[in-house]
Amino acid sequence: MALFSVSQTAFLLAFLSLRTYQSEGLSEPLPWAPESLKVSVNTTCQCLHLQWTVHNLAHHQEFRMVFQIEISRIKTSNVIWVENYTTTVKWNQVLHWSWESKLPLECAKHFIRMRSAVDAAKTPGPRVWSSWSSWEEADVQNSLGQDPLFIFPKDKLVEEGSNVTICYVSKSHQNNISCYLEGVRMQGEQLDPNVSVFNLNHVAFIRETGTNIYCKPGQGDGIKGTVLFVSKVLQEPKDFSCETQDFMTLNCTWDPGSDTGLLKQLSQSYTLFESFSGKKTLCKPKSWCLWQVAPESQDMYNFTLTAENYLRKRSVHLLFNLTHRVHPMAPFNILFKNVSATSATMTWKVHSIGKYYTLLCQVELYGEGKVTQHNVSVKVDGAHLFSGLEPDTEYLAQVRCANGDYFWKWSEWTHQNFTTAEAAPSEAPDVWRNVKTVQGRCVVTLFWKPLSKPQAHGKILFYNIVIEYLDRTSVSEVLSIPAPASGTELPLNQCSSQIRITASNSVGTSPASVLVVSREPGNEEVEEERVKGTEDGFPLSWNPQPRHVTGYLVEWCEQPRDPPCDLQWKNLGPNVTSTVVSSDAFRPGVRYNFRIYGISTERVPYLLARKTGYSQELAPSDNPQVVMTNLTSHSFTLSWKNYSTESQTSFIQGYHVYLKSKAGRCHSGSEKAVLSDDVVCCKYKIDNPEQKTFVVENLQPESFYEFLVTPYTSVGEGPHDAFAKVTTPDEYSPTLIRILLPTVFCILLIMITCYLKSQWMKEKCYPDIPDPYKSSVLSLIKSKENPHLTIMNIKDCVPDSIEVLNKQEGTRKSLTETESTKPTYLYLLPTEKRYSSPGPCICFENFTYNQAASDSASCGHVPVPPKAPPSQLGLLTSPENLLKALEKNYMNSLGEIPAGETSLNYVSQLASPMSGDMSNLPTNPPEPALCSEYKMQMAIPLGLASPPSSGSSSLSSITLLDEGEHYH
Repeated sequence: MALFSVSQTAFLLAFLSLRTYQSEGLSEPLPWAPESLKVSVNTTCQCLHLQWTVHNLAHHQEFRMVFQIEISRIKTSNVIWVENYTTTVKWNQVLHWSWESKLPLECAKHFIRMRSAVDAAKTPGPRVWSSWSSWEEADVQNSLGQDPLFIFPKDKLVEEGSNVTICYVSKSHQNNISCYLEGVRMQGEQLDPNVSVFNLNHVAFIRETGTNIYCKPGQGDGIKGTVLFVSKVLQEPKDFSCETQDFMTLNCTWDPGSDTGLLKQLSQSYTLFESFSGKKTLCKPKSWCLWQVAPESQDMYNFTLTAENYLRKRSVHLLFNLTHRVHPMAPFNILFKNVSATSATMTWKVHSIGKYYTLLCQVELYGEGKVTQHNVSVKVDGAHLFSGLEPDTEYLAQVRCANGDYFWKWSEWTHQNFTTAEAAPSEAPDVWRNVKTVQGRCVVTLFWKPLSKPQAHGKILFYNIVIEYLDRTSVSEVLSIPAPASGTELPLNQCSSQIRITASNSVGTSPASVLVVSREPGNEEVEEERVKGTEDGFPLSWNPQPRHVTGYLVEWCEQPRDPPCDLQWKNLGPNVTSTVVSSDAFRPGVRYNFRIYGISTERVPYLLARKTGYSQELAPSDNPQVVMTNLTSHSFTLSWKNYSTESQTSFIQGYHVYLKSKAGRCHSGSEKAVLSDDVVCCKYKIDNPEQKTFVVENLQPESFYEFLVTPYTSVGEGPHDAFAKVTTPDEYSPTLIRILLPTVFCILLIMITCYLKSQWMKEKCYPDIPDPYKSSVLSLIKSKENPHLTIMNIKDCVPDSIEVLNKQEGTRKSLTETESTKPTYLYLLPTEKRYSSPGPCICFENFTYNQAASDSASCGHVPVPPKAPPSQLGLLTSPENLLKALEKNYMNSLGEIPAGETSLNYVSQLASPMSGDMSNLPTNPPEPALCSEYKMQMAIPLGLASPPSSGSSSLSSITLLDEGEHYH
């Protein structure tokens, strides 16, 4: 109470003194005005620090005062900041106040002053201010140095989204200085002649190494720059949590959020502080920190996590009980014992967290697509029995634990695999068959589906087949087919038999599937129906059977069945009369054939229905191969009998026949159609898919046509590929062909006959000229004196005339109408009597053509008359005239001489020893020398010359030679 009384007294005295001062008037200054004002500059934070005192305070006095501070820039009248700073003032106290400038302090001068007043918020009346202090100047430009250009601030650190002011100070009085932010020019304002200011609003983070800003003058060097470090906003740590696994160490974790994006030395740091113990630790990792649990019994912990960088701080708090934050370590040493086909025992160990704590463990079992879960309480060791397992199945078992008293978190999972033992197969194989007769014997092809894993209970090793013949029950055959076969072919001795099939593994044998093969193969004449597939499959239905059946079976296969396809089947119950057959193997455009069988009580299948269809029909991919026949001037026939409709991609409903012509006219039975290439043609429609011939009629003779045959279905028709071309003949071509063909045939027959009889024709029509060396005359000549006799014999002779023999038969007359039986001589040379004897001249005689000459074996000499009239010498001046005269008369007489009546007599060749003109011969020629000149042979028909017995005849002979050509 005493203390309270003293304080109240002092307050009243001060209040009375203040009221007294106010009542005295405002003309006197406030006794507690600020004094000793000092201003300092911190360019690192761009701050102005103010320091002042208040005098005339008693040591026991304490007032709450308001100090009004004014800051001017460049000049005192330019006030940029006014702030009232309120604080409690004591005796002999030094007061401080700081102001951060957005404009770098190096860019301009600053002036500061202040005044004070007593805080009269609790007292009525206006506030009374003291007088202003004098202006204090803060000028940093005086200490910049002598460089011509400066940029401020230097390497400033700001948060992303802040506003930043940049300036440059120029001492060179240049007004053409340009400044750039990351290469982009900035637009600023002139603060004074030497200073320009640039305001950057909402600066963005660009890179860890900062944003580049630089300025350069218009001329010369002197580029100056600075780096603006932009930090992302520091985020508050999230999900702050601490826990223990062994009551020795606390592991505290948190989510730091996005990084501030600065360099490592500028990035944020994290500090962990515990208030109960007063301990503090610096966490080097950014997302977790370890804390050692105190050895004394401290259960409660109060943590403060502080994230800090150069710009700001953020903190989160956490208060918890240590026993409530237990996160056990994962179990270990998992083992499996007593593993059988259906059960197994699993054991494991856990890390102890104290003898007074119990762990709750969770056990899970994965297998065959199922998950089972169990909870077990454990202190040190754990165990659990798994039952109801499948044989030969691999399972995954895993376990995790948590604090059973105060649940906080589960431990990590620890897992292990194990496999149960095998057992005998539990299901009989799904079996089907295909029966056919080969050479009088039944051949059964068996098919079976592999047992599923839950059915096989192990690895199937082989399949057992037992064949029992129904007519001979005591006879059976046993076969063993190794796995993984899915079928086999059995030639049976007789069709009536029963077949039993089982599957075996290492433990045992499955139940048997029984098939009965009967002598009656079933009703194979069942009419085939069409079925349309859907997205779900093929919907099939059939009539229920009046007699008792044990079930139905549906088999299907791709078309065609030969060679055998991948046969599939499906067993159905006895009360089912419809089903949907679906399979991932069904393909669009493929025809599938279905057969539905009923299974009798004797296990004999019999055919009930046949169906065929497509899961999805496609337009035909090809057209039939068309053959054109019976081409006439007005029609032709098309046929495509080798075209298979079963192998098509859809059901063929018929055919379209397209016909193109230049005329473009369509007759009855056809319609105009426009193809995809805008070509107009005539289209004929065939509604019967079994019809594979078509006659195109009403054509024009000698016209060009193009045709195409394509099938059409419910989903489209075949491709409009290349058209075949045909040109009709004219109307008369068939008649000409019927006439010309026999004629050509006869000519060819005659030519072949003539060719075969060519030798006979040659001998009859144009025989070969005989070879002299092969003549039979040689065999008639028997000369002993000259054994080397040849065809041509060389003799000495002096021929001076040519003997022309005229051979007459019957009453034929000669060319001169005179008959003569004597030889006629042509006198070639005039001779004297003394030249009548043979001279030394070589004579060649051809014995082949003169049989008589050859027999005489002598060279005949032409008789020469004792003298010739001088008048005849003039006519013999040119011996060559003889040849022309003879040839002329000979050619003129050929037409008058009958064939076979003219014979040629080849006489000795003439070798004259004389040369020159025969008209200039001397009267008394010298004796001829030996001649060796071979002259031309000459053949004269007999009868061309007249006998020289009279003067007239001699003249006739002379006239014959007078032709102006010389003959030697």
